[in-house]
Amino acid sequence: MRITIALAAALALTSCNVATSQDRDAATGAGKVDAALLTSGGDGRDWAMTGFNYQEQRYSPLTQINAGNVGQLGLAWYADMPDARGQEATPIVIDGKLFVTGPWSKVFAYDAGTGQKLWEFDPGIDKSKGVEACCDVVNRGVAAWKGRLYVGTIDGRLIALNAVTGKQDWSVQTTDNSKPYTITGAPRVVKGMVMIGNGGAEFGVRGYVTAYDATTGAKKWRFYTVPNPTGAKDGEASDAAMAKVSPTWSKNGQWKQSGGGGTVWDSIVYDAELDQLYLGVGNGSPWNHGLRSEGEGDNLFLSSIVALKPDTGAYVWHYQETPGETWDFTATQPINLATLAIGGQQRKVLMQAPKNGFFYVVDRTNGKLINAGQFIPGVNWATGYDMKTGRPIENPEARYYKTGKPFLATPSAIAAHNWQPMSFNPQAGLAYIPAQIVGSAYLSPSSPLDAAKPIGFNVGQDLGNAMYPRDAAAVKAATAGATGQLVAWDPVANKARWTVDYPTPWNGGTMTTAGNLVFQGTAMGEFRAYTADTGKQVFNYPVGTGIMAGASTFMIGKDQYVAVLAGRGGALPLSLGYAIGKARDVPNVPRLLVFKLGGKVALPATQTQDSTPVALPENKATPQQVAQGQALYGRYCQVCHGASAGGGGVLPNLQRSATLADADTWKSILIDGALKDQGMVSFAKVMTPEQAQLVRLYVIDEATWAQKNLGDAKAAAASPKASGAN
Repeated sequence: MRITIALAAALALTSCNVATSQDRDAATGAGKVDAALLTSGGDGRDWAMTGFNYQEQRYSPLTQINAGNVGQLGLAWYADMPDARGQEATPIVIDGKLFVTGPWSKVFAYDAGTGQKLWEFDPGIDKSKGVEACCDVVNRGVAAWKGRLYVGTIDGRLIALNAVTGKQDWSVQTTDNSKPYTITGAPRVVKGMVMIGNGGAEFGVRGYVTAYDATTGAKKWRFYTVPNPTGAKDGEASDAAMAKVSPTWSKNGQWKQSGGGGTVWDSIVYDAELDQLYLGVGNGSPWNHGLRSEGEGDNLFLSSIVALKPDTGAYVWHYQETPGETWDFTATQPINLATLAIGGQQRKVLMQAPKNGFFYVVDRTNGKLINAGQFIPGVNWATGYDMKTGRPIENPEARYYKTGKPFLATPSAIAAHNWQPMSFNPQAGLAYIPAQIVGSAYLSPSSPLDAAKPIGFNVGQDLGNAMYPRDAAAVKAATAGATGQLVAWDPVANKARWTVDYPTPWNGGTMTTAGNLVFQGTAMGEFRAYTADTGKQVFNYPVGTGIMAGASTFMIGKDQYVAVLAGRGGALPLSLGYAIGKARDVPNVPRLLVFKLGGKVALPATQTQDSTPVALPENKATPQQVAQGQALYGRYCQVCHGASAGGGGVLPNLQRSATLADADTWKSILIDGALKDQGMVSFAKVMTPEQAQLVRLYVIDEATWAQKNLGDAKAAAASPKASGAN
């Protein structure tokens, strides 16, 4: 059977390889994208890869749009996108053609000057895969190389498309689809190979990165980021490294069953100067170090930056930012490369601002830590770093599995910097971080319900009791405390030069230019520009919906354009609930927006979300039923429908659901899978029909309390104006 499957796959791959592109070897179009263009980025007319060039600074040399005239920027064109889920991709533009991805791994091509759609590719994802996507069914973009585009799909495929026609050239399955792997990150193409990682550590997988031949899709090498739980060798590029890091893991522990985590779900960066590949490695599986590895060892390469030889995948060096990771403090966040004058010497460095709240400057020749500074206020898991050892100076209370007490951490699994792109302006010498200030409680498991299950997060936490207390003052304090910042960080001085405060978290990624500008969208529905050197706001355009993605800029003829995806989604709007605050009722309108100086196109008025209190069924639940329903909801539902059923404005707000009044309809959805084609799968594997009704009773009880004490959504999250302005 295995031989038959392998032969069929090989024949399918061979048949796909006969596809050709009319501009594959041409000097124009996507056919011109090669190592030289990706190394330099060119003159700025193109934005040929997600981070602009291999340095991934998201810095453009263009100056037509600058701090003096950016106020004249207007909308040139827009395109409505089909799926109102998280829009996270950065548009890439090559010779006037714009390529961008959307939810469910769809790919779109447009004429970048007029907005005419050229083609659309839908990989046909089974929507049931959405339950295995920890943080929405998003995609962060394509890679281009010699006439092809490459996209990773939520179900683990890597697909090569003809850039002219959008037709599939080849496809390979990069993951075992019997396990909860997903792909949301953008591939990178290096030396004729496509590099791709994956996600799934919240559910239980073992992380790795694979290189595939860009022309044929043939596998070249694979590097695992954590040891094989069975102790066996993999016969892969990582074997030598895994032999060295295995002693940093316990002999027992849940990692033996879960796989250990360490997924590389976003940051894969190529250093063309040193010919090194850098992997940003994610969190452990489960998060809880006490359960995962019996509280023993640093658990390499979790929460680390790992350098490899790109030709072979051989290990070069690593730096671990969070040893013994236990808070979901990933190191998968964007990495910028630069050469900086530090201590009177020119140092080749990489820079990263990950979830744990510290900004790292690392010598990329040897992996040694140069600087580590706190970039958001209130960091309490560690007080700083010992620069001799490169290790954090931890707060002992942070290791909740040792103390047996809850730990209210700042930052949290959502913050301090998530996937939203960071940029670096070499003229100003500043990195621009879209920072999130959101705390969270960490509690060790308290019941059998917290054990690993076939559906839902398996993170070794008491998720039910980590939701909001039934205390209006506490909820309002949590809402007031959940904010955002744009932080302009000086990596040489190791401090912030300026900051911009936002009333809510989950604002967009940044892009910077030689025109002394930084562009960023906001959760409240604005697209803004600031001066790169001082942080003065010089542009503000209401777009009527939240923006999470990072922008790109390019030239067509004599005109410079700026493009950005708008639309809400991702981990925080799905899971945070009440504390999203005013952003909770910002409409979710997925759009591609393209600006130029003097643009005159107007957006249609955006309909505000209805926040009128709804009529709820009579609350007949006993306190015991509510407690049981709360535990079940916290375990299986909150990561998509919000803590305390507070909703987030992306997926249905269950407190406002008409199905609360009908037990049969509720059962048909939760148990029978009536909405499985929309991504809402049956939970019959982990929940009985009686337990499903306990969840319904809890939501009714929570909604009743919220209407009385929080004023429903109307008071907790006032709607924006129809234009989308604050």
